[in-house]
Amino acid sequence: MTTISHIEAVIFDWAGTTVDFGSFAPTQIFVEAFKTAFDFDIDIAEARIPMGLGKWQHIAAVGQLPTVKTRWQEKFGYEMNAEDVELIYQTFMPLQIATVVDFAEPIAGVLETVRWLREKNIKIGSCSGYPRQVMDALIPAAASHGYQPDCHVATDDLPAGGRPNPYMALQNVIMLEVSSVAACIKVDDAVPGIFEGINAGMWTVGLAVSGNEFGATYAQYCEMPADEITARRERASAKLRQAGAHYVIDTLADLPRVVQEIEYRLARGEKP
Repeated sequence: MTTISHIEAVIFDWAGTTVDFGSFAPTQIFVEAFKTAFDFDIDIAEARIPMGLGKWQHIAAVGQLPTVKTRWQEKFGYEMNAEDVELIYQTFMPLQIATVVDFAEPIAGVLETVRWLREKNIKIGSCSGYPRQVMDALIPAAASHGYQPDCHVATDDLPAGGRPNPYMALQNVIMLEVSSVAACIKVDDAVPGIFEGINAGMWTVGLAVSGNEFGATYAQYCEMPADEITARRERASAKLRQAGAHYVIDTLADLPRVVQEIEYRLARGEKP
């Protein structure tokens, strides 16, 4: 058995992790898709709850939220079905593809952290709840801002499906030719992404401020009172820790110290 002493790869989520502070590109489009397809209103908070799932599954999960389910029943006289989900999804897709490029700029600290990882010869993987059509728009847009992971897996690339299953993370392991899942860190801002990393046997790091659980734009965050930041951070951290995250940090700018801590633990023989 080979002794693992260092991290070989970090696998990042996209929205709320590396780009799109607050994960607004998908959430706002969910609201618009429900409205456009059925003249049915959901709010941003409802749209955020299943974040991290594949987008078709996300829409279906929103439809099963008690508040949404009740309003849908009252408006239409039946529960949302697969045909309704498909229509909303087909409405969602062109809206998302057109919008995602506007949210492609890396979050503050991301490029510096990626540079630090590369200096340590750590590979950069990525996966997303976005389908491939959306990723094909987002990837070159992010590259134009300087963010280029070594590989990327979309939620519909694999027939077995996406989160919370481990398949996208494990596909990164294959593509990056990593020797052990214990030498990988999965970083995500949403609970399904943490489950994905755990199910893949990896170290997991949750992001409490830059992502979905905190739910603010960078401008809103910069102007936010300290007590509100603390309350939101604590709420997000608790949710991510409850999901099983080994570490919770604010943003990717804080990741280098966690990598060093994990490598110290690996050197002592610990595994995820």
